[in-house]
Amino acid sequence: MFCIGFTKRRSNQVKRTCYAQSSQIRQIRRKMREIMVNQATSCDLKELVRKFIPEMIGKKIEKTTFRIYPLQNVFIHKVKILKAPKFDLGKLMEVHGDYSNDVGIKVDRPAVETMVEGAPEVVGA
Repeated sequence: MFCIGFTKRRSNQVKRTCYAQSSQIRQIRRKMREIMVNQATSCDLKELVRKFIPEMIGKKIEKTTFRIYPLQNVFIHKVKILKAPKFDLGKLMEVHGDYSNDVGIKVDRPAVETMVEGAPEVVGA
């Protein structure tokens, strides 16, 4: 997982920019890594994807790193699977549902469409 976060300006701050010290950055990254690993190992892939949508992990990182340096807009912006899980057909069918019964019905097309003599009809000319 790749995480990005931005430093937050204080309410009484005059300068436009705010930079964390390198020791604070190291501490923040350590906490980010710790939280992401805990969240990823505590649940399966389906539940992890559900956590990405409401940005639960980013909010948790914001709360825990606030004491080190206040952050804003913390997001998980990229996720890669380094090791593919073992293929299990049962799990795959559980995730995608059971498609054993055919839901739709077959629609027959007419074999030959008849044309009116002359040029084809133009609609909305």
